[in-house]
Amino acid sequence: VQLQASGGGLVQAGGSLRLSCAASGRAFSSYPMHWFRQAPGKEREFVAAIGWISGSTYYADSVKGRFTISRDNAKNTVYLQMDSLKPEDTAVYRCAADPRFVITPPYELRYWGQGTQVTVSS
Repeated sequence: VQLQASGGGLVQAGGSLRLSCAASGRAFSSYPMHWFRQAPGKEREFVAAIGWISGSTYYADSVKGRFTISRDNAKNTVYLQMDSLKPEDTAVYRCAADPRFVITPPYELRYWGQGTQVTVSS
């Protein structure tokens, strides 16, 4: 049971990045998938979530209209398309999975991937 995140990097403000989270293990076939982020000195913050079956999506107010979460069931992969990036989006982004949606703290999800750094320069 593993989550592998990738796609982070350095981008200028206004630019775009796409993060990927590849899930392995049968347990993920129906679990909602989430993205969180944490900037230095700040609390972990919910970013977006998507259901595998329903396709329901949830977004933090800070990213609505700029970020899009999607999934490819055949590849067991979830994506986070990040457009119109701002310096305040700079953080380590992690994907996570749980049998239920967890979009309010405490963020006690069952499975976590490693982080991928996103840095947005001004």
